[in-house]
Parts: sequence; structure tokens; C-alpha cells
Amino acid sequence: MTTRDTTEVVAESWSHLFSLLFEPKPSLSTGRFRSRFVFRGVADARYVDLPTSLQRLTPQVERLPKLETKLIRAFKKYAYLDGPDPTLTWEWLSVAQHYGLPTRLLDWTWSPLVALHFAADKHFERDGVIWMVDFAASMGFLPEALVRISDIESTTMFSTSMLQATAPTLEEFDALRRDDPFVVFFEPPSLDARIANQYGSFSVMAGVDTRLETWLQDRPQLFKKVIVPAAIKWEVRDKIDQSNITERVLFPGLDGLARWLRRYYGPGGAGST
Repeated sequence: MTTRDTTEVVAESWSHLFSLLFEPKPSLSTGRFRSRFVFRGVADARYVDLPTSLQRLTPQVERLPKLETKLIRAFKKYAYLDGPDPTLTWEWLSVAQHYGLPTRLLDWTWSPLVALHFAADKHFERDGVIWMVDFAASMGFLPEALVRISDIESTTMFSTSMLQATAPTLEEFDALRRDDPFVVFFEPPSLDARIANQYGSFSVMAGVDTRLETWLQDRPQLFKKVIVPAAIKWEVRDKIDQSNITERVLFPGLDGLARWLRRYYGPGGAGST
């Protein structure tokens, strides 16, 4: 097995890749093979950071708080008729992220196969990477108010309603951090078939300027990165296609169909042979 550092492992084959992504042993408490991880696939492993779409919008960190406020205010104003109750901050933030507004949220999935799709949907000449974060263990760094509601609800995965009950605004959410930043993983509502089919979840950091990769690097026990080498990317791609993990499923509708056909018949695909 090839490793690059204590948090990074290089998959040497399809079978080795599966052993890295799926739970190898059942839980001692339940006897079940239920994962504690969420996953995020990136097609080019050279991108080692996890910036949010909002953080990518400007290199000027000091602009982020006001920019976030303006974006959300404008989105709510112009999407009023199609959106949730205006007082539901976390519902609005989920809708905004889902439809492409730059926000402080990051997309994750419960499914290793969905993450594999995004790690092997392009850049076949380059290594891909899958980030795995132990969301259950990350709760050990949460402030008391969030721990309390997770105990009441008996869950390790937050919902928008749990966040709304604890911190109705982003300002109140950020105030929970005190001296230490933290990350919350939460499951958004099934806004449409796309988010349901992608088995999606979101992460949110306390502090719009806080970088998740920096936070994780200080807590290496919470994550690992699985490298998908370019040498096995086509095998991975063909096998997850065979498993019906394709754009047709993950992006239901004609746009997903067009994405799938463009990739499938593009360079290196079926249409080039």
C-alpha cells in the first residue's frame, strides 16, 4: 500500500480502492456496516484545498462577511415566490447552494460511489482524490448548544430544523464559535431528485472565512484522502458506469442525459474507439 502522508493513501487497484472507501468491519456497538464518513470527490488531486464557492468568489477575505450578506439578501428577494419561509435561514442557504449561489456551504455525499463519479468524470490524465471525513467524530469539537440538540434528537447528522432551532441566523451560528472554529455536517431537505439521487449532505464552518482544509489538517484523525491514480481512472469510470452511477441518474433530466452522452462519447470514451 502506497501512502504519501498519514492522511493520504493511494489506491493501487479497483479492489483496494473499494476496501479504502467502504467500512471493512462492522460496528462493535451495532454489528452493522454503517459508515461514519461523508465523501467528496475531486477529479484533479492537485487541488488540495476545500474552498467554498463563496471563498472562491474573492481573494479578499475581509470582503466575505458583507458579500455573503448581500448575496443571500438578493437571492431571497428575487426568489421570494419560489423559496421557503423567509425566516428559515438554513432552508434558504440550502436552496441557494443547490441552485449555484456562492455560499459558505460545501457539498458532500454519503455515497462512496457518487464521490467516485466526481473523482473520475474528467481529467483522465491526472490523479483524482476522494476526501473522507468522519462526521460523527467531528461532533467532538462542537459547542455545547449543538451537542445538546443532537443529544435530544438522538442523531449524529444535523438537519436544517435542528440548526434553525439552535442558531436562527448565521450571525448567531458564528457567535457559537467563541475562540474555536468548528464544522457542522447537515442533511438538506430533498429539494428535488438531484439532491436525493446524489445522497447529498452539506458542511458549514463557523466563520465565513474559515477554511475547512486548514481546520482538518489540525485534526488529522478526522479525515483521509484516497488518491485515485490516473492509471486506474478509466477502469473506475467504466465500472461505476456499469453500476448506473452516471450523470443520467445524478442529474435527472435532459441536462444530465446530455452530460452523460458528452462524456461517454467524448475523447477516450466509447465514441472514440
